[in-house]
Amino acid sequence: APSCSDHLRSPNAEDAARVLEMNKARGFPGMLGSIDCMHWSWKNCSKAWHGQFHSQKKGYTIILEAVADQETWIWHAFFGMPGSLNDINVVNRSPLMNKIANGDLPPVQFVANGRTYTYGYYPADDI
Repeated sequence: APSCSDHLRSPNAEDAARVLEMNKARGFPGMLGSIDCMHWSWKNCSKAWHGQFHSQKKGYTIILEAVADQETWIWHAFFGMPGSLNDINVVNRSPLMNKIANGDLPPVQFVANGRTYTYGYYPADDI
């Protein structure tokens, strides 16, 4: 049976090839997974941390940035740092964004609108 370490890890070349093929068949060539930030209410947030984890809408929250594929395989998870307060700040500190900036992603090549791309992408909403 698969373990947690099998399901919460970066994709290797074989994983990426499988996900890319599935997404291409669905009409999304080059898509490695979907990224989103979730705000979790933190009912018992320590008073000492209230200023760092206060949200404008939900009291005290901690933000999780995650990437998953259509099989709900989690490729990436990152809890926002204290003081994050919004999705953009979490994404700006994200280890995944560092990997993208450093070119440390699985090899990808696809064509869209007649242009060849050599990197994958992660669609997002409201970030």
